[in-house]
Amino acid sequence: MQSNEPTVSNALKRTPWNKGKLVGAKPPLRPKHVWSIRTKLQVEGRARDLAMFNLAIDSKLRGCDVVALKVEDIAPSGRAVDRATVRQKKTGRPVRFELTEQTRQSVDEYINAANKKPGEFLFAGRRGSGRCITARQYARLVSEWIASIGLDPTLFGTHSLRRTKATLIYRRTGNLRAVQLLLGHSKIDYVPCRTMSRCGQLGWFAAR
Repeated sequence: MQSNEPTVSNALKRTPWNKGKLVGAKPPLRPKHVWSIRTKLQVEGRARDLAMFNLAIDSKLRGCDVVALKVEDIAPSGRAVDRATVRQKKTGRPVRFELTEQTRQSVDEYINAANKKPGEFLFAGRRGSGRCITARQYARLVSEWIASIGLDPTLFGTHSLRRTKATLIYRRTGNLRAVQLLLGHSKIDYVPCRTMSRCGQLGWFAAR
């Protein structure tokens, strides 16, 4: 009787999923990187990407929550609000965040240009307004933005955008509790520490 179980030799031939890849916590962007990406998207007239990037920085949401945003979450009356509240997909907890004037302006311009209506996903996928773009598509966009300003996209990820503003706030205040609330964690399970990253940024390691 022939066994269907993989042989030891076949198991040894498998290539590890992380071979040749940089894994671990991704560093946040520096202010100059944020400015460069914003400027490039503005010059290229990419209204959707500019609104998405600005929202990702201000909201500090995970990628799955950024792509799932609906028009009424950010602009219930047709214009972007000063403060918004979104329930996180991972934790089920609501998180509140402020939108800067620059972000509100980019969101308003995008909503008007795309003729977005309440009930629609803010960032619709290729299959129409009934579906949002996928987290994988969002990750590819982030890599594209990073590469467009001359940075190595393998060193950064969607969490780099999520941690950017929180890192700046922590550096200025040293208030870890505030960072916990900003990121929507139920407990302080992410601790900031100095890491020997290539960018010399403040790294984040999961304490879990």
